[in-house]
Amino acid sequence: FRGEDYWGRPVSGFGDPRARLAVVGLAPAAHGANRTGRVFTGDRSGDWLFRALHRAGFANRAASERRGDGLALRGAWVTAALRCAPPGNRPSAEEFARCRPFLARELALLGGARVLVALGGQALGQLAALEGLRPRPRFGHGAEVPLAGGRTLLCSYHPSQQNTFTGRLTEPMLDAIFARASALLGRRGASGSAARAAGQPAAGRNWTIVQSSSRSSNTASTGIPQAASSTGQRMPEIMRTPSSSSTTP
Repeated sequence: FRGEDYWGRPVSGFGDPRARLAVVGLAPAAHGANRTGRVFTGDRSGDWLFRALHRAGFANRAASERRGDGLALRGAWVTAALRCAPPGNRPSAEEFARCRPFLARELALLGGARVLVALGGQALGQLAALEGLRPRPRFGHGAEVPLAGGRTLLCSYHPSQQNTFTGRLTEPMLDAIFARASALLGRRGASGSAARAAGQPAAGRNWTIVQSSSRSSNTASTGIPQAASSTGQRMPEIMRTPSSSSTTP
């Protein structure tokens, strides 16, 4: 990536403001989100995650390469416990403490998220702290934790290269997590995840990406795309993402 301009600043979440599914990872990757400015974008962990979300019908495409690549999520939001890439990929307790209020605010603004997916034990720890779970639930791939208000916390191995290269996490294992999330959400066609994984296209919702007209032209691209129905009705904007020349981050 020599010669590229790195984003090198905090990275917020990305997705559908109406999300009922929220996926929480650990932190921006040093040469992924820290470079591209969008969470789980430009690295192999993101490749795995968005392929799985696409197969499950939560994403309109299977690749997340850069801001402005046309990626849009349907009913899903992806974020991380930390806003910045931790030095040496070893986050400290202080970093978690400083970033936790941002994660809490982000999830609160989503409002409608009914299923939370924790990618890895550290993401589980941060969500458990936010939810006031005592003692902390034991991590295990596929483990489910009931939350207040009828919500559910699902646990998954993080799609890091350490897990995917060693076979600890396989694509069918990750597909099973989002198939379960779909079932918990009562999404039509949740039982068809296996067919989608076999290569059949997933049916997406009929919605568009629009920008808030309240921004000037040179700042309009800094807003997160808003989900809109086929009638073009604007949805509330809840977050801002790094600027880009495209209308889709």
